[in-house]
Amino acid sequence: MRHSLQSVWATVLFCLGLLTSHCGEARVLTEAQSGPLYRVLGYPLSISCNVSGFPNQDTRKEFQFRMFRPERATEINIISTNDQDFSYAVYMKRVFNNEITLENVLPNSVLFKIKHLEERDEGDYECFVINPEQTYDGIYSVKTTVKVIDNSLIISSPVSASLSHDEGDSLTLTCQASSNTVQHTHLSVTWYLHKDGEDNAHPIISLERDLTLSPGQGFEGRYQAGLIGLDKVGEATYRLNMAQLELSDQGKIYCQAQEWIQDPDRSWYSIAQKSAEATTLNVKAKEVVDKGSLVVRVSAQQATLQEGQELSLSCSVDAQNLAERFFSVAWLRENVELARIGPTGVVSVGPEYSGREKEGELRATRTGNKDHRLILRPVRTQDQGEYVCRAWPQDRGADGAFTQGAAQDSSSQLVTVSATESGLSVEMEEKDVSVNEGDGLKLTCKVGGVKGQLSVTWEHKSPLFSNVISLSQEGVMEVGEEFRQRSIMAMRPAADTFTLELNEVRQADAGVYQCTVSEWTITSNGKVQKTNSQSQTGTVSVVLTESFLKVSLRSRNTLATVGEEVELLCRLRGPRLPMTLTWSLQRENASSPDNILTLYPNGNINWSGDQRRYQVKTESSQNEVYQTLLIMGASHREAGRYQCEVSVILESRYKKLPPSNLLAVMVKNPVSELSLTSTPTVERKINTDIDIKCSVIKATSPLSRFAVTWLVQRQAENKTILSSNRDAVVTFGAQVESSHGQRISMKRSEGPSFELTIRQARIGDSGLYMCKVVEWLQDPRGQWYELPPVSTTTELQELQELQSETNDLRCDKTEQQVEAGEGEEVELTCALTSGASSPSSRYSLTWLYTGSDPSVMKVPLVELDHSGLLRYPDNQGLRGLQGRLRLSRPTHSSFHLGIQRAREGDSGTYQCQVEQYQLDHQGGWQQKASDDSGPITLSVKATENNLIIVKDDVMMNVTGSQNFTIPCHISTQSSQSSVFQVTWFWQKESGIEQHPIFTAYRNSTLQDRSGRGERLRFGHPVPNHFNLTVFKPVPADSGLYFCEVEEWLLSLSQGWRKVAAEKSGKLTVSVYIEGGDVSEQVGTQGIMVGVLTGVIICLLVVVFLLALKVFRGSGAKKPDDSLWAEEHPLKPKPSAED
Repeated sequence: MRHSLQSVWATVLFCLGLLTSHCGEARVLTEAQSGPLYRVLGYPLSISCNVSGFPNQDTRKEFQFRMFRPERATEINIISTNDQDFSYAVYMKRVFNNEITLENVLPNSVLFKIKHLEERDEGDYECFVINPEQTYDGIYSVKTTVKVIDNSLIISSPVSASLSHDEGDSLTLTCQASSNTVQHTHLSVTWYLHKDGEDNAHPIISLERDLTLSPGQGFEGRYQAGLIGLDKVGEATYRLNMAQLELSDQGKIYCQAQEWIQDPDRSWYSIAQKSAEATTLNVKAKEVVDKGSLVVRVSAQQATLQEGQELSLSCSVDAQNLAERFFSVAWLRENVELARIGPTGVVSVGPEYSGREKEGELRATRTGNKDHRLILRPVRTQDQGEYVCRAWPQDRGADGAFTQGAAQDSSSQLVTVSATESGLSVEMEEKDVSVNEGDGLKLTCKVGGVKGQLSVTWEHKSPLFSNVISLSQEGVMEVGEEFRQRSIMAMRPAADTFTLELNEVRQADAGVYQCTVSEWTITSNGKVQKTNSQSQTGTVSVVLTESFLKVSLRSRNTLATVGEEVELLCRLRGPRLPMTLTWSLQRENASSPDNILTLYPNGNINWSGDQRRYQVKTESSQNEVYQTLLIMGASHREAGRYQCEVSVILESRYKKLPPSNLLAVMVKNPVSELSLTSTPTVERKINTDIDIKCSVIKATSPLSRFAVTWLVQRQAENKTILSSNRDAVVTFGAQVESSHGQRISMKRSEGPSFELTIRQARIGDSGLYMCKVVEWLQDPRGQWYELPPVSTTTELQELQELQSETNDLRCDKTEQQVEAGEGEEVELTCALTSGASSPSSRYSLTWLYTGSDPSVMKVPLVELDHSGLLRYPDNQGLRGLQGRLRLSRPTHSSFHLGIQRAREGDSGTYQCQVEQYQLDHQGGWQQKASDDSGPITLSVKATENNLIIVKDDVMMNVTGSQNFTIPCHISTQSSQSSVFQVTWFWQKESGIEQHPIFTAYRNSTLQDRSGRGERLRFGHPVPNHFNLTVFKPVPADSGLYFCEVEEWLLSLSQGWRKVAAEKSGKLTVSVYIEGGDVSEQVGTQGIMVGVLTGVIICLLVVVFLLALKVFRGSGAKKPDDSLWAEEHPLKPKPSAED
């Protein structure tokens, strides 16, 4: 038996081992560089690809590369490591010529290369590893996206082709490098020195892509000593500074730029590289100078010139202690001085050359401690001859004055200038141009007789000519110092046309513009030289903004009735420019205008006035812009003088235009439609109550309020009895005696109607009564204003005496049961069954209250005496109830007690006591009768639980890219005043601990209780519908989700009270790994479940058979045959003899 159980457990463990062997992750993994990879047209591309997970890591794996073009939706075979015929025809030639290669770097890695990218190489590249095994377990291919972009890297150097310096001189070279690549890239710039006789150039210094400087090998010491530097000037200029040149610096110097991009794997890759033209540098050995002597040298950068080219003469002065001494330097031709640089650097020009210096053709500068330069450009034939550089030592005295020493001349330098024949002509298309301020300026120069390359220089005279912009013969554009921050461009749209375009013209841009076109030719030695220059001028006048932009204000209705709309139109005539518009209102008797709003060019509005009262809109045409201000429901507050002010943006600055005209808007009250009616004549008897009624039969507005004044006319004199303002506050007239005030009252009823009551009328009350009504309306701002008053009269004729009446006061004794919900309005009725018809009687009323506390027994709540005075007996425990009571007498026979916002504590028994009073013969009031009503039992109940939540159970399968939403819907609530607190829970599976993940509290605050942060989003689209969305789910988010809703009500006696709490149905979510097919994963799970089910069935059968065997073996019967074969060997088949 023990052996049998051991066999069973061995079978179970074997089956479980099979199951666990299939529950692990994929074994084989193929990886490549993440995309997209941005590479430049014509430059190389490389993609690395490797595989892991195969049992034998040392065996070389075979790879294939394919390309997929999205627009064709087809795959194209490119190259394979084991199949030479793998390539399609489109790539076969490039693969054969080794322009596309695929090489095994390691047994499990390959490197795919394309030497020169073409536009058609853009697409998705797939690396596929050939599986040497019979089964597939993992990922055998991976894709990388490649984008091919144009080469926008530009580099140039404006320095001459060759330079000559002495040992110890300083050298400064510049180059421009820029890129217009749309993608985010960085540039690195390196200056190289290529020495004569050497194969490779040596880096001098580099500005890396992260803006760090790195000196080249052999230049580290000079860099650390500050003798070599590289500066970035502006956006695209890189300047090399070399102090104290050495003889070893001789050679060709050039700069090289590299463009770098950061791939998705965060590594940097060089996508493009270009070098500028080299400059040849000659370094002369330094001569030994005796103490006290000067060595002066003169040299020409080019001694043989053609007319129109540049003559550059360098003058070098050398002496001991040079840095501590002062010198004057002059250039002379045929003993005529051209220019001189004094000891302090001040330049003076000889009288024969002052005109050329003013025209910018002559310049003299000090370029170093001992170096000076004179430039003549363009050079003329009369400039040829022998040039000498002369230097004087200058000694500075204690007073600062200089004493000039003996002059020292250099050797002469012969310069030859030959004339050139040229038919070059220049003409300005428009010599007088007028342009609006803020518009663009365009000037055009036409050229003729062109023989060589052309360059153009545009200059502006104010008052002297200054460089605006130039365009070299190579197409390099250079902007002048004053215009570098401006939007300006020089172009050559045609071979014989040059244009200057300047945006956002300013007033200072007016004046004379000169277009100078220079002709360049290439000499026999390959150099480019200027041969001729011609100029033309034109005049530009700038029209100020105030001259072509006009602002005006108008309206179709400037006299409006309260509540009407008023539309104001602010018109701006002229070209369309970004503008800021401000609306203002000057009210009457105000010291300054009030701003209403400001509208900015980006559409933002800054409100200074009441935003609810105004609306704005914009309409525009080609040369007009209408800004409309709409007054929504005008009131007297909107009356006044309106004005619009406009500021336009010129040159990135605001320019304020003259404001518009003032436009007066007047607001008037509507015409009154009030109409009244009353009874012309009233006859009553003495000691009876008299009611005089005045009713409104037509009002100007359904929302009108009314102020009423009752007057009486006696002996041609009007006396005010009482007045009621629009808030129904009643005041008595100054001429009414206090005793009479107790007999007179007024009440309002529906209609509206205004009823004047005179109690216990006397003979002297006769007269003509006037009802004067003033109608009040509310303007859109909520302010009240009045319309003219309307009156009606009623005559009260002479009164007669009234006989006494019997007293028969009786109250309704019926017991009443009243039920109400907490917060509702309750009204209790005390009715008179008899004794209420006497017009000469008055009544006093007391309401009594008996509560659940034995100490509160028939306590008086409120008392109303026969004169109409109301009193609340002092009772600390009932003050809350007394503050919510409201007394009324809708009819002669009924008194009502209203309880506002009933509370549970208001429950109890209420009863009223009524006393009747009548006048005696002396005019005093005497009590004639009293009676009590039946008890009224009031029950105030709290709100009951009626909360119902939707409890549907739902299952959902999602992937990592699919968001899922957990709904929480309330179908029924206990009260319309309920507020809810919703909490969502999660549990891994049914039966284990529940974890709160998110709570929306009843005060609208939210709390993330799971730490999932931005992956949770709360939604409340409609009332009683709440939801929680999980973004970018991961497998760990799988499980059961539900919500719990707490219903809260604000109890008047207990504060906030939780009425109910309910839970929703459960949402079962399964999150699968991103990138896999859900159906495949479900299928895999199904196979595993099937295998596990089969194993369990097998175990159950084995256990059942074992149990059956044990049962049979324990009985008294003869043991049955064993199931095991070794106990019952097989019998041989019976033979024929048997």
